[in-house]
Amino acid sequence: MIEENSARPARPDEQPALEGILRRASLAAPEYRAQLLAHPEVLELPVEQMVAGRVFVSDMDRKPAGFCVVVPASTDEFELEGLFVDPHLWGRGIGRLLVGHAAAIAAGMGARRMSVIAGHEARKFYEKCGFAVTGETRTQFAPALVMHLMLDAAVGSNE
Repeated sequence: MIEENSARPARPDEQPALEGILRRASLAAPEYRAQLLAHPEVLELPVEQMVAGRVFVSDMDRKPAGFCVVVPASTDEFELEGLFVDPHLWGRGIGRLLVGHAAAIAAGMGARRMSVIAGHEARKFYEKCGFAVTGETRTQFAPALVMHLMLDAAVGSNE
């Protein structure tokens, strides 16, 4: 069970544990494994993001189960820059909880929408969370979707 159905700010001393989640989640899909292993720098979580209060963790059994990174993109938009859940915990609502927390944080900071750059394999998950595809882009490794979530609707539906 997710403890208290909430997320909390990450602590800098949790960087190794969170990078472990990032690594396991990223390498779980075989499509990008070779590219990710060839570029280990993309499997790092900068401690500066934690110190800045941009990383939020969801715990299970008093251990980090997943985390998200939320950064300002413009005056009225925040970006969900990262969302990672330990693969053995997929399907338990942790990712959805983290998206909801990220949306509440962004809305509380005055944003009207939140964006995410998502791989095509994550499209259904983000659509279930209320995101809509608004374009396409190319990441370092593959084509990806640009998706947006209108925060007034998302935050209002979580109340």
